[in-house]
Amino acid sequence: MSNRWFRPPGVRAFAAAATAAVLVTGCSTGSAGPEGGEKTGTARTPPPLASPLPQRTPGAPRTLVEGLTVPWAIAFLPGGDALVTERESARLLRVTPAGKMSVVGVVDGVVPSGEAGLLGVAVSPDFANDHYVFVYCSVDTGNRIVRYRYDGGLTGATTILSGIPKGGIHNGGRLAFGPDGYLYASTGETGDRPLSQALGSLGGKILRMTMDGKPAPGNPFDNVIWSYGHRNVQGMAWDPDGRMYASEFGQNTYDEVNMIKKGANYGWPGAEGFGGGDEYTDPLLTWAPSEASPSGMAYADGSLWVAALRGTRLWQIPLSASGKAGRPVARYEGEFGRLRAVVTAPDGNSLYVSTSNRDGHAGGTIKDGDDRILVIPLN
Repeated sequence: MSNRWFRPPGVRAFAAAATAAVLVTGCSTGSAGPEGGEKTGTARTPPPLASPLPQRTPGAPRTLVEGLTVPWAIAFLPGGDALVTERESARLLRVTPAGKMSVVGVVDGVVPSGEAGLLGVAVSPDFANDHYVFVYCSVDTGNRIVRYRYDGGLTGATTILSGIPKGGIHNGGRLAFGPDGYLYASTGETGDRPLSQALGSLGGKILRMTMDGKPAPGNPFDNVIWSYGHRNVQGMAWDPDGRMYASEFGQNTYDEVNMIKKGANYGWPGAEGFGGGDEYTDPLLTWAPSEASPSGMAYADGSLWVAALRGTRLWQIPLSASGKAGRPVARYEGEFGRLRAVVTAPDGNSLYVSTSNRDGHAGGTIKDGDDRILVIPLN
């Protein structure tokens, strides 16, 4: 598939020019748009991309289940069935590998609005013993993370973390267990930019916690914050060496993929893309929002896979042995519309990807069967 519009980090292609020009400075500002917007900050010449080749290529997608409404997140139970959240209905669904769907339950108190609603889902790594399922959801008073016991139905609702700012835009929402066994959550700054730099706020952060919502041992600020300076992270993934990556919505100029490090400041709103200075951590790579608006992220066999909303494609980003990004390859460009979630199936041989064409954003042309879960084999 074409990646003709991809720009190495910090490099901007001008339509009227025959060659690319490097952005040295920038100071434009503007209103924040939903899941994509405009740039603030500076940029400099980035380091060169690594040159790994993709180890595996995806095959022809097949529809596993259809007729959903904004399926936002996917997580797997030990037996291979998938749990799927619907943002607008607040339903938690169970989908078998054969495509049989059932409703596990409806999460109480969810108030969908804009980008808020029932969002992330994660399954305890010790599910066989504790039967815990975690959801990130928007209620009247903000966003919260709720732990349920799932044993045929949802019982024992326990809010393990509240006080996460809620907004109609930049609402974050991804949940995932890291290889260290702790629960990570991504939050947005809800359009209130200073929250990203405020260590007294949970907005614009990546959080790391125990299953009870307490700060995980080794956190850098003696609270649940793991990294900060984020605008709106909706994708998190780890490679086999335990390195963490996140996808982040920028404004009108740069979307990002970052390698996430303990206590690091990723620059928003003072910087976007490359060139924020020594106090900020530069991204691995950037795109224009028209090519990405990146949401879910997964790792499989040497590549990161990033679901693009506005970009209506699946990005494959090969990684070097040291975790540096190679040149991304666009897959299925325009074929399925807006893509939201992407996760690696338990066998490692396929990806589950959700469409998001009913989420009310421009570019989400609704086709018969939308929204759907696609299964993509890795060849």
